[in-house]
Amino acid sequence: MSGLGLVLHPTRDVTEVVGIIERWATRHHKTLIVRAEDQHRVPSCVESVPADQVATRADALISIGGDGTMLGALRSAVLDPKPVLGVHLGRLGFLVEIEPPELPEALSRLLSKDFTIESHACLACDVCGDDVVAFNDIALVRQPGSGFVNLTLAIDGQQYGYYRCDAVVVSTPIGSTAYSYAAGGPLVSPAADSVVITPSAPMAGISRSVVLAADEKIRLELQPESSPVVVEMDGLVFRDAATEGAVDISYRRNAGLVVRLDPLRYQERNQLKMSLLDLPFLPDQLSELLPKELLRRAEQELPPPC
Repeated sequence: MSGLGLVLHPTRDVTEVVGIIERWATRHHKTLIVRAEDQHRVPSCVESVPADQVATRADALISIGGDGTMLGALRSAVLDPKPVLGVHLGRLGFLVEIEPPELPEALSRLLSKDFTIESHACLACDVCGDDVVAFNDIALVRQPGSGFVNLTLAIDGQQYGYYRCDAVVVSTPIGSTAYSYAAGGPLVSPAADSVVITPSAPMAGISRSVVLAADEKIRLELQPESSPVVVEMDGLVFRDAATEGAVDISYRRNAGLVVRLDPLRYQERNQLKMSLLDLPFLPDQLSELLPKELLRRAEQELPPPC
C-alpha cells in the first residue's frame, strides 16, 4: 500500500483526525491524497488532485465523518472499488468502523492487510438519461405544497401498479435502515441480495413495501398529474423539480468495499443503535428507564446529541 485517499466531512472539523493520519503516514512513508477542494483543510504535505482522481490514485480510502461521508467515499470509487475505512465523527453511523483514538492501530492493520472486506451493492440508476449510483437509496419526493408524487411501477417491463404518496424510496439492504425504514419499510439483512421499494405517506395505489430480487429491473415513471418531483440519491438532491420522465434502476453487486476490523463488535454496536432508534425519549429520560449496563454501552458507542 503506497497511497491513502482522504474523504472529508464537508463541514466538521477534521484537523485532529487528519493530524493522526498524517503523522502515521510520515512514519510509514505513505502518500496522502485529497481532492483539490479540500487542500486548505489538510497539511501542505498532503497531495491534492482533482476529485475524480482520489479513488483511482489511492490504494485505500479513509472516510472521516459519518455515514454520509462514507457513502460519498463509496460512490467516488464505484468504477474501481477500493477498500474504505470509516472514521467516526457523526452522530449515528451504521457504516463507519472506528473512533479517532483507534486510528493508528487501524492504519497499521490496513497496511498489513489484517482486516476483512464487507462487500456492498449499489443501485445503478438512469434518471431521465443521466447515470447515478446510490449505496443507500434513491428517492422521488414531492415538492412541499404542490400535491403528490404520482408514479407507475414496472418490474422487468411488466406494469405492477401505481403510487400516489409523498415519496417513493428504493433502497439497498444497507439502505433499509435509513429513509426506507423511516417510511415504514422492513429491515433487510446486509447479506441479502434484494431491493426494497417503500412509499412514504401513501394516499392511494401501492401502500406497502415491495421487496424484489436483485436481478429484477425497476422502472418508475412520472405521470402527468404528478407534483414536481425532487430526485434524491443517498440523501443528496440530484434533480430538482422534475415534471416528467422515468427512473430505471438495477442492482449492482460488489460495488463498494468496506473495511471491517472487528465484524462482531460492529454488528453488536449496530444492534444497540437499532434498539435505541425507536425509543421516543430524550437522553435524560432514557437514563431513568434503561438498565445501567445498556446505558453504559450507549454512552460508549453513541456520540452525544446536539
